[in-house]
Amino acid sequence: MPGTPCWASLLVQELARSQEFYHQLFGWEFYSGPRQPGPYVRALADGHEVAGLGEIVPGRRLNVAWLPYMASDDADATAGLIRERGGTVAVGPLDADNAGRMAIAADTAGAGFGVWQPAPQPESLSPATAEVPGAPVWYELITRESSAAGSFYPAVFGYEPTADGTGNGDGDSNVGNGRDYVTLHVNGEPVAGIHGVGQALPRDRGPYWKTYFAVTDTDETMRRVAELGGSVVHLPADTPHGRVATAADPEGAQFSVIAHI
Repeated sequence: MPGTPCWASLLVQELARSQEFYHQLFGWEFYSGPRQPGPYVRALADGHEVAGLGEIVPGRRLNVAWLPYMASDDADATAGLIRERGGTVAVGPLDADNAGRMAIAADTAGAGFGVWQPAPQPESLSPATAEVPGAPVWYELITRESSAAGSFYPAVFGYEPTADGTGNGDGDSNVGNGRDYVTLHVNGEPVAGIHGVGQALPRDRGPYWKTYFAVTDTDETMRRVAELGGSVVHLPADTPHGRVATAADPEGAQFSVIAHI
């Protein structure tokens, strides 16, 4: 469905090391492709395609961070809307082999995200759901205040925004405290959130999208993160949506996990 976050991708310095970390943490299996400027693999969880890992081209400096991709029926038209609304398109649109057409962009505050126009997929690769451990199940924009992003994303992707003060988040999302939160809907279904955290946004990081992965046991997952060379950023905490925590992998890419109630 256009506008729905449909993919999570991470570019890393050492692809083999990152594959091993996420394999041990989430049980992901990998297969190659499509070819990017560097090597790229797609991750499977319980037979479902859930995420991608790519290797940064040597000599190129990029932040190691999970990037959500929003579905589009026409990546070129979406890129045009991004520019019209004051965002920037850094990469593409371009073809990713025969898998689809993509672009990498940033909103008016500089938060990065991707655009994905998928090609028809084999029937054996079905979309993952919250019932699949290791699958991405929520995406949340952490920004200073929601008003600009709350106008930009609906204008580009057609979201229906609702200010409701809740989310899936953990320590830096302040779930349920009535702060600045907008939920984005597609056809009435919530698909992502925008959280304005004011001065709590790190000045050296800027706005960013956070990806949440489903797990069966948040506390055990955090223990595994530490054992595998990652770090715990926010300790497990209960929220109205489940028990959540935030971690960083060995290269510093942050992500959150949630065990639904």
